[in-house]
Amino acid sequence: SDVYKRQLSIIVPVFNVEKHLRKCLDSLLDQDINKSEYEILIINDGSTDGSLDIAEEYVARFSNIMVHTKENGGVGSARNNGLDRSKGDYVYFIDPDDYLKPNVLRLLLDTIISYNLEILTFSWTSFFDGKSKKITHEPAVKGDECVPLSQIMTGIDYIAEHKYKSSVWWYFAKRSFLVKSKVRFIEGRWMEDAIFTTQLFLKANTIADFPLNAHRYRVAPGTAMTSKKPSHYKKLIGDIHNAIFVFDEIVNDLKIEKVNHACIERIKTRQQAFVFFLLVRMIKSTMNFDEVRLKIGSIGSIGAYPLNSFIGEDYNLFVYQVIAPLLNTKSRFYTCFRLFNPFFKLRYKLAKNID
Repeated sequence: SDVYKRQLSIIVPVFNVEKHLRKCLDSLLDQDINKSEYEILIINDGSTDGSLDIAEEYVARFSNIMVHTKENGGVGSARNNGLDRSKGDYVYFIDPDDYLKPNVLRLLLDTIISYNLEILTFSWTSFFDGKSKKITHEPAVKGDECVPLSQIMTGIDYIAEHKYKSSVWWYFAKRSFLVKSKVRFIEGRWMEDAIFTTQLFLKANTIADFPLNAHRYRVAPGTAMTSKKPSHYKKLIGDIHNAIFVFDEIVNDLKIEKVNHACIERIKTRQQAFVFFLLVRMIKSTMNFDEVRLKIGSIGSIGAYPLNSFIGEDYNLFVYQVIAPLLNTKSRFYTCFRLFNPFFKLRYKLAKNID
């Protein structure tokens, strides 16, 4: 029944986001391309709130919106599901609590098509939920100015030259390239986007950055990465630990292939950032000392700890510079753990949050 060849598939993984879903979908419709040129695939990942009702209301009103409901499997499985169903020449993943600036799709699509790119990255603005404080990722354009496309390069060189983001919502990818790359989202684990983006970029031969400020990213309290529930925290620690090992394999493969040294260094730095966040989260967790010691031993065994290439141009916040040295030998880290961890355990007990 698909009379038109769709140029773009926008994949929206949805789980209990009734509060934000309309804003997201409205922004995807408030665009300067014909509805026949793109499809919006809502993958309902077993929502238990009103998300599905909202999605179905949009499906009834707009011919280019489809919804598919599956049992809850996490955002990685929802995105894979959407990817398998997509028919567009290009794919874009957006999260349902974020939204797009009006009338940006035409320019982005025309650019990725006319330069025949496998990946096109673009800019964004972060905003705090409920507050107006904005953090902007330097867009090079104001209004309708003509935007210069960056040099077209391989993904390896792109990573070497750009402080790239782990998320998946700041680029379009060619679907045939995605399928051929065989890169998939890890299912049932957090950090799936950081692993996906890195693996995908490394396989790209043609990637460029288009500094159009197209995306609006919601920094919300209580999201996956900021939730403080002990059981969730423990799972997140396990998933960060897994990502550290995946990145170790990536780095080792790149070393064997003797690729651009700056690319390897940036990916090692990203791995070290995972280690830093793992250390901080273990201190704030309900883990016992033996569990923590095992984790430290295992990341030490692959040379990911102590942190020797974390602080630098990518991670230079004052707070990192203060905390990193305190955690950077086993003895210092264990001292910090013994000092501060009991306070967090007590806080969970008082909050009756132990589960």
